[in-house]
Amino acid sequence: MAKCTKCGGKAVIEMRYGPHNFCASHFKEFFERRVRKSVRKFRMVKDKEHVAVALSGGKDSVATLQILHNILNKKNKISAIGIDEGVKGYRDKALAVARKNCEELGVDYYETSFEKEFGITLTEVMDKIGVGKEQGTSCSYCGVFRRKLINQLARNIKAKKVATGHNLDDECQSITMNIFDGDLSRLARLGPVSKVGAIKGFVPRIKPLYETPEDEVIKYVEVAGIEAYVNKCCPYRWQAKRNSFRKMLDDMEETYPGTKFSILRSFLGMKALFRKERGKGNLKFCKECGEPTSTEVCGACRQLARVKGGL
Repeated sequence: MAKCTKCGGKAVIEMRYGPHNFCASHFKEFFERRVRKSVRKFRMVKDKEHVAVALSGGKDSVATLQILHNILNKKNKISAIGIDEGVKGYRDKALAVARKNCEELGVDYYETSFEKEFGITLTEVMDKIGVGKEQGTSCSYCGVFRRKLINQLARNIKAKKVATGHNLDDECQSITMNIFDGDLSRLARLGPVSKVGAIKGFVPRIKPLYETPEDEVIKYVEVAGIEAYVNKCCPYRWQAKRNSFRKMLDDMEETYPGTKFSILRSFLGMKALFRKERGKGNLKFCKECGEPTSTEVCGACRQLARVKGGL
C-alpha cells in the first residue's frame, strides 16, 4: 500500500490524477479544504444567507450537510429539506438516516412527499408507465417532481440558496450527456451555481462538491465516521441514461487519470459561449401551478398530467 505524501503513514486513498496519497487524517483535511475553496471560488454563499441542503440521506448530500454545517454555521443558517418519492424499502430508510444526521447536528429538517403534493408515489408512477415504454423512465418523472418540491420547500422556509450533493462525476456526466444531445439550454444552466434566468420564486442551487470526485466522497464519509445510507441504490436506477455516460467516463478516468477534471475545466471555459448561444433564457411562471419554468407549463405539471390522464 502506498504511503501518505504528507506524513509517510499508511495511505487510505490513492489519487492518480495528482498523484496524491493520503492517510485518513490528511485526506480528511485535504477534502474539507477543497470544498471550502470551491465555495469561496465560485462565490456560492454570502454571509447571513439561509442555506437549505437538499438531503436524501445518501453519501453526497450527507457529506454536503456536514461540511457546510462546519464551515458556515457561524455566519449562516443551515437547514435541510428531504423529499420522499414513495419508494418503500429505499427512500424511507435513507430519509431516516437524513433525519438522524440533522438531529445530531441540531439542524432544522423539513420534509414533504410526492404523495402529499402530487397525490401519487414514484412507485405508482412506474406501475402506470411500465418498463421500457416511450412514456419515459422513472428518472424523467422523479427528477422534475423532486426539483419542483425542493424549490417550493426551500422558498417556504425562506432559504436563499439550495445546496445539492452533486459531485464532479455527476457534473461531468451531465456535461457530456447534454453535449451528445446538443442541448445548449441545459448546458447553459449547468455550473457550480445554478442561477441562469433566476426570477422571484426560484431559489438558486449551489454545488459545494462540484470539484470533488465521487470515490473521494465515499472515502470521506468512511474516514470521517459520517452515517449515510449506502446499502442500496434506487431500484429504478438501472433505467437511467446517465449510466452509460458514467461507465464511459469511469473507463476514461481509469486509463487517463484527470479526465474528469479536464472536462470540468473545458466546460467552465466555454460556459459563457453556451449562455450567449442560448440567449437570455429568462424563466417565466407555469400557467398551471405558478412555479418558475422555462416553458409555458412546467415539466412537473406536464408529467403529472400524463400520468393522471392515463398517458
